[in-house]
Amino acid sequence: MSLFLLLILVALVLGIIGFAVHGLFYLLVIGAVVLVVDLVYGAMRFRRGGKKHRIAR
Repeated sequence: MSLFLLLILVALVLGIIGFAVHGLFYLLVIGAVVLVVDLVYGAMRFRRGGKKHRIAR
């Protein structure tokens, strides 16, 4: 879960810097790509979320 939130934060920071600084549009694009990859990762992780099995001792 922390990796998911960290990647969302990185995507937002890259997007803001890419939008605000003239000539760094590529950072906005990289931030958007990171956001999409993170959402796919989160969807895959949450879809299979309850299937962890614990070993009884």
